[in-house]
Amino acid sequence: MGKWSRRAFIGAGVVAGGALVVGVAVRPGNPTEKLKPFVANGDGEQLINSWVKIAPDNVVTAIVPHAEMGQGAHSVLAQMLADELDADWDKVEILEAPGLPSYAGADMVREFLAPTLEVPKILEPTAQGGFLTLADMISIGVTGGSFSIRGAGQRSIRTAGAAARQMLIAAAAEKWDVPAEEITTENSMLSHKTSGQSATYGEFAAAAAEQSLPAKPPRKAVGDFKLMGKPIPRKDIPAKVDGTASFGIDVEIEGMKYAAVKAPPVVGASVEQINAETAQSMPGVLQILNMGNFVAVIADGYWQAQQALNTVEATYSEAEGGDIDHDAIFARYAAALDDAGKDGGDIETETGDAVNAIAEAAQIIKAEYKVPFLAHATMEPMNCTARVMDGQCDLWLGSQNPLGVRREVAEALGIDEDSVNLENQYLGGGFGRRSNTDVPIMAARLAKAAGYPIKMIWSREEDTTQDFYRPSATSRFEAGLDAEGNLVAWDNIHVHLFDPSEAPKINHYAIPNKLIRKIDVPMHLRFGPWRSVDHSQQAWFIESFVDEVAAETGKDPLALRRLLLADTPRHLAVLDKVAEMANWGSPLPEGHGRGIAFVPGFNSVVAQVAEVDMTGKKPRVTKVFCCTDVGFAMNPDGVIAQIESGIVYGLTAALYGEITVKDGAVQQSNFHDYEMLRINEMPEVSVALINGDHDRIGGAGEPGLPPIAPAVTNAIFAATGKRVRELPVAKYDFAGSET
Repeated sequence: MGKWSRRAFIGAGVVAGGALVVGVAVRPGNPTEKLKPFVANGDGEQLINSWVKIAPDNVVTAIVPHAEMGQGAHSVLAQMLADELDADWDKVEILEAPGLPSYAGADMVREFLAPTLEVPKILEPTAQGGFLTLADMISIGVTGGSFSIRGAGQRSIRTAGAAARQMLIAAAAEKWDVPAEEITTENSMLSHKTSGQSATYGEFAAAAAEQSLPAKPPRKAVGDFKLMGKPIPRKDIPAKVDGTASFGIDVEIEGMKYAAVKAPPVVGASVEQINAETAQSMPGVLQILNMGNFVAVIADGYWQAQQALNTVEATYSEAEGGDIDHDAIFARYAAALDDAGKDGGDIETETGDAVNAIAEAAQIIKAEYKVPFLAHATMEPMNCTARVMDGQCDLWLGSQNPLGVRREVAEALGIDEDSVNLENQYLGGGFGRRSNTDVPIMAARLAKAAGYPIKMIWSREEDTTQDFYRPSATSRFEAGLDAEGNLVAWDNIHVHLFDPSEAPKINHYAIPNKLIRKIDVPMHLRFGPWRSVDHSQQAWFIESFVDEVAAETGKDPLALRRLLLADTPRHLAVLDKVAEMANWGSPLPEGHGRGIAFVPGFNSVVAQVAEVDMTGKKPRVTKVFCCTDVGFAMNPDGVIAQIESGIVYGLTAALYGEITVKDGAVQQSNFHDYEMLRINEMPEVSVALINGDHDRIGGAGEPGLPPIAPAVTNAIFAATGKRVRELPVAKYDFAGSET
């Protein structure tokens, strides 16, 4: 995985040592012809900033603007570019783009704000430039939200490949004096059948760089794909298998020392005093620092630093929330929901008149659900290596948000953003946690204070107690049914909504009267994005209540959902396929149950069926069937892997995940009390893919997670008749009463 320097220019067509570099992003008011091409290929910095490079040896380098954290984005983005370029996949290399304004998430912003916007070809550079400027202004350069493939891939990356191909053809047409439309491309070769001429892309790199950059080059139709849609092996896997892949925790630089850190247990407190007498005399210890909001021990090795830190005694200031506990937080939610009543809170969706429809309903069904705070628990501990010297800060870490890191570190150090260089590494899991900037800021401050490079590594205990947690929440529902048992009204009020806004809206279900509201309540703990964000809570709330409505009306859970989705064929196809996979309705052994859940999100559609065995001491999920329509699976193996990954991550949370608070501090500390799904608990998982919307593809990294919790708890109800209304499932004693 190649790395970039901190200074670069956007290139429309740049020749560097005979290499062609093509870039497609432009700034508002800076049309393509005014861009200043510039590159340097010395031993140090490569002063380039574009999407694709073609070298004289015919190696194509795909420049990808997203981090690689196991989701396979690097390879799939390169696969998309190579297909549009007709490149030889065996000669494609990948370079991760820098966290610079030129690589701000223009495509992410565009997909979020105006996903269907189409403008005339002449205006496309201006439109894309506008989104780029907006992304830069709000520091959006994030890998997350399942945007990588459907955002950058579908827009800039494919367009860059198509543009480069068109520029190469134009250069060859001029040289050979033949019509451009008669030139064909395949495996990084240009050919003209009539004259018998052919050449590699590398041979025409310099000439192609002189061509004007197409603003909106035609891209391939699905039927013309050669690489897209194929299960091509990922290029990052070999290095991860043989150990040569570089993660943040692998970084070593000259003169580096190690730091272990500990923050106050209560958020918002500061370190008032420390007693480090014992630590100071321990082997390898170099410095012990009170950094105000954390204590650090710097030593020759990490274990020396951590062992010494464990002996440091600290006193902390009082902080707001220092007396709050788990039950008090949920009591606060309940009081706020009570105060909101029938007309309080912020309206998110209002269709028809749900309040009156429920008042006049033949039957009313009510339920309340609760979910806890959750930690991210990434496999690779949080870490960052920093060097601060002569007004320059160099950072090595795995980040989902390089642009945000550079800006916030610069602000923390009081230096210019251009003086912060970030070398992004592979991420050993992100799930949203590595989009935050707290870790690199801490490392940079330490390096500045210490006077030499620092590799800071968090212990698992620090990671668990100082996370940016998935928020806890409470949600209340009322449903109104008419005399025939039809669902005619839906009233929902819940605590919190952050992202995405559509998570609670159930626009996919045909219910004539809907009122959905939210209220904001202080949470005390730091919160941040967690895999699938608000869908992880809202999907469980919604799909649990849909199941309750089915049970109360005597309807089959599948049949009720089919009725509610009758007018949306794409949704119905996914639901029917998963029912077929699971052989829905067939008999199961006594004590076993099936549950179903349907959740659209991230422009994908997912349905899951879980089978559970309730004959043992605790629920055992034996099988999970999943059907997903991601529009078009650019790499089917990659999509399936991501769906499976989401199922495992979500299943862990559903069964065991819970962060609790006592006296303002998180009680969990490591995997003994923040449990993970074990290998012997892993169910058999079957995934089917549908390509249902080739024009608007969806994500895969996040949508596999939300349906698993409701599918499992609905299956538990089917087997036991006992409804789970608070997660995790481990809170319940199914042999007796709730614990």
